[in-house]
Amino acid sequence: MSIPQEVEIKFLVSDLKALERKLRELGFHEQTPSTHEVNTLYDLPGQKLRRKGELLRLRDYGGNWRLTHKAKAKLGRHKSRGELETGVSDGKQMDAILRALGYSPSFIYEKFRAEWSDHAGHVVLDHTPIGDVAEIEGKSRWIDRIARELGVKPADYITKSYAELFFDWKRRTGCKAENMTFREVKGRARG
Repeated sequence: MSIPQEVEIKFLVSDLKALERKLRELGFHEQTPSTHEVNTLYDLPGQKLRRKGELLRLRDYGGNWRLTHKAKAKLGRHKSRGELETGVSDGKQMDAILRALGYSPSFIYEKFRAEWSDHAGHVVLDHTPIGDVAEIEGKSRWIDRIARELGVKPADYITKSYAELFFDWKRRTGCKAENMTFREVKGRARG
């Protein structure tokens, strides 16, 4: 069985409303308005998944739960990795199953995400506790074309995960938060 590949880039956004206007001009339509999302990454003792470059995530996106496994990423201009995902009807029960199997939460991150599409790929707009970020996901050539049309240069492409972005941000700011949640980041910011 071949594993579906996720191909994407992220980039920083200074003005989400301006980006929304540009997406409309390019023929995108909003599939999902900005919706609260909480992601919990799980790992085994000794961070076995993280050490292999893999992740196991349980996501609550506006009350819709999804369990995702992501394989080790291949980094180039874009990030590409195998991704297996399925819907979960009861997130709390899934959390209990994962814990019973020896997994425990290792990192939590949240954001408000709006999803946009032009039927060839997706652009998501994320308002996070550490700033606004967009992702372009689709085929490589399409990603580059859409990025160019949005004024995003290849030098601005980000292939890091949200966990990596958060820990980079912590080093820069001195924030003591352990998770990328609005409450923790606001409550533990230096200053």
